[in-house]
Amino acid sequence: MRIRIVGTGRAVPAERLTTRTLEKRLGLGQGALETVTGVVQRYVCEAESQIDLACAAARLALEDAGLEAKAVDLIIGGCGVPYQPLPATAPLVMQRLGLADGSAAAFDVNSTCLGFLTAFETAGRMIEAGQCETALVFSSEVASRALPWRDAPEVAALFGDGAAAAVLRRAEPGEGRVAASLMRTYPSGWEACSIGSGGTRFDFHKEPEDFARHALFHMDGKELFRLTSRHFNGFVAALLERAGWRHEDVDLVVPHQASPFALAHMARQTGFAPEKLVDIAARFGNQIAASIPFALDVARREGRVAPGMKLLFLGTSAGVSFGGMAIEA
Repeated sequence: MRIRIVGTGRAVPAERLTTRTLEKRLGLGQGALETVTGVVQRYVCEAESQIDLACAAARLALEDAGLEAKAVDLIIGGCGVPYQPLPATAPLVMQRLGLADGSAAAFDVNSTCLGFLTAFETAGRMIEAGQCETALVFSSEVASRALPWRDAPEVAALFGDGAAAAVLRRAEPGEGRVAASLMRTYPSGWEACSIGSGGTRFDFHKEPEDFARHALFHMDGKELFRLTSRHFNGFVAALLERAGWRHEDVDLVVPHQASPFALAHMARQTGFAPEKLVDIAARFGNQIAASIPFALDVARREGRVAPGMKLLFLGTSAGVSFGGMAIEA
């Protein structure tokens, strides 16, 4: 795809919560959670909403692109967990950004932690098809909600809130491109990572106990590790082959920030040098779908992305899916 990223932005809530503070609140010894998660701190919503974060990130992305909101004619939300089941989150973001009725299309896609990549590809295809000119893609997550603090605090302490957005437009020759994108799904792990309530699976009126029991996040880390260890290397090789790149051609890897230990394992498993990975998990936690665009914005603003560089977006998601995108900046 002849698509380029012309601007990015990110946002976090005002409240910074350290893992040491969590350990004290839960009556755990110092280092009990930090040692097993690797996460030192994260940001959590107190006064802010998911929409507040999304709009803050979107405005920064538009500012970075040198565009006003009215230039956008497509908005796609790629959140792992939406603001509410119905309607979609993107129309509300469109309204809060001040876009007039009928001036753009706005809808959501959901591939959990890979939501941003799915939204990016969808927007890119629509730009290429001539259906729009300027797309705003965002992922905004309040990941600190519905966490299993009582039964699995070592899982709950992995997550943090945040949002990130990107503005996409058609690339002219020499301005970069999307060299390849790929997703592969392994539904044998469908139950390994989930929030069961909130959809049609459990009837709140007929099954209130089941609804309440499945309202919290559940993760089977061993099953996810098994699937990743068995299949992820082959997935990365297939993505590189589709892009026509060699392993050593990759300048920077922008991964989903599952956890600091997961990123270290990814580096060992794939053979990418740790310094080629954007690793912010210890400072921000796992921000679900916002992780990849958030890490991208950090890298861009730190000067780690330059024209002509080859970037590899990589991630895993509940489902279980592996996803990636090869981009020439």
